[in-house]
Amino acid sequence: MIIVDNKALVLKTRRPHLVTEKILKSKVLNETNGMYEVAVKWNLDEAQQLTDIGARNVPSPITRDYKWSGKLEPFAHQKETSSFLTLHKKAFCFNEAGTGKTASVIWAVDYLMNQGLVNRVLVICPLSIMKSAWQADLFKFAMHRSCSVAYGNSATRKKIIEAGSEFVIINFDGVAVVKDEIMKGGFDMIVVDEASAYKNQQTNRWKILKQLSDQTEWLWMMTGTPAAQSPLDAYGLAKLVSPQKIPKYFGQFRDLVMRKVTQFTWRPKPNADKIVHAALQPAIRFEKDQCLDLPDVVNVERDAPLSSQQEKYYKLLKKQMIIQAAGEDVTSVNAATNLNKLLQISGGAVYSDTGEVIQFDVSNRLKVVLEVIEEASNKVLVFVPFTHTIELLKEFLDKNKISSQIISGKVTLNKRSEIFDNFQKTDDPRVLIIQPQAASHGLTLTAADTVIWYAPVTSVETYLQANARINRPGQKNNMTIVHIQGSEVEHRLYTMLQNNILNHNKIVDLYRSEVEKSV
Repeated sequence: MIIVDNKALVLKTRRPHLVTEKILKSKVLNETNGMYEVAVKWNLDEAQQLTDIGARNVPSPITRDYKWSGKLEPFAHQKETSSFLTLHKKAFCFNEAGTGKTASVIWAVDYLMNQGLVNRVLVICPLSIMKSAWQADLFKFAMHRSCSVAYGNSATRKKIIEAGSEFVIINFDGVAVVKDEIMKGGFDMIVVDEASAYKNQQTNRWKILKQLSDQTEWLWMMTGTPAAQSPLDAYGLAKLVSPQKIPKYFGQFRDLVMRKVTQFTWRPKPNADKIVHAALQPAIRFEKDQCLDLPDVVNVERDAPLSSQQEKYYKLLKKQMIIQAAGEDVTSVNAATNLNKLLQISGGAVYSDTGEVIQFDVSNRLKVVLEVIEEASNKVLVFVPFTHTIELLKEFLDKNKISSQIISGKVTLNKRSEIFDNFQKTDDPRVLIIQPQAASHGLTLTAADTVIWYAPVTSVETYLQANARINRPGQKNNMTIVHIQGSEVEHRLYTMLQNNILNHNKIVDLYRSEVEKSV
């Protein structure tokens, strides 16, 4: 047990020499019935050393020294997460999605920078959260730190890395493009967000991170769903952070946690979860229902950049809109019609004037949906405004072996009732793909605590009623609403929807703003 005053820690132990031999200037104070009190200076170095020798409940001096920067006051669980991370040079943060772990990491890094222990950080994360989560949160919580997003072609990424920003944010697949520049970039910390992307040690992505982390003093890996699909997923993660806790070879680990049923089928052993837990240490985890100081609903944004094909047609449609709008009054009807066409392109399919469907490469958006589903601890609702895109998403989830069902105007009332009942009471489906207008008033879908907006709608009432499907009596968890955006018009629509200010006049204003911008 640790007793803290403002300058020292007092450790109660039956093995005082373990402390005095490992930590300079520690001192045995007294002994009672074989229990010794050992005084240790309360600095970060000593706190880390105590943690390394297995002392429990060691507080980080971040709780004493740090003035929590930024626009918002941290929650208690965020302070505890930051404290934990500062004591571990290589560690996992398994806090559930929506608990504010990005801010916790930023505060911990800022404190270490103040201490002169970290100079430069590489943040590796999905493309969808480079700007909407990491860059935005750095501005909120550490606006005094320099930050750059390394995205673009190879030359652009190299230039950004060589510019020397304290935080450099890069997507998973971008790391390989500029590996050499990263190796020479003076990064002494790597933070990996949604670390389950590195569960397979056979991939080139994993091997590159291993090279980088071997020369980096600090490595923190974040995910809300460690080993969600199989105990074997833990091996690649542990191999990066805590290799001493697992066997040298994958086959040895597999034999520890799995039993062979047939030639091609393996099942987890009864004690697999304990072995995985031990392998994925040191780690901290807070679930949303543990964070009593969190708001009930957390709204987040995810970026899904338009593909080059989408960009091309988006610009073509805007040119047509400009020609059409020239010299004419813009009504709310044609404004809504044209905005819907822009939203359709952003979502992946647009309907021509003759009723034909033109489908686009929407792989970026589909990847974001998959990321959010994999990070979610419970079931998920995905609201998709456009009919053809619903089928496209269903096919994508089927390919990725995620059980899902569609709720749209085409589904009969009896079939809907059956799907809803299964969703609430059984394991399958895990995901409901819902046309927002089909999410009727009074419907309860509290088996889900995450909502994904694949694309925005233009009705506040529809938006609020759709979100209310999970925010009802019977909901046991805090909730997360994820807004996927790939264009400026989507971003502005989401802002209006969340602020309950979308009306006919606002739609006209948004349309005019969009067509007046240069293309």
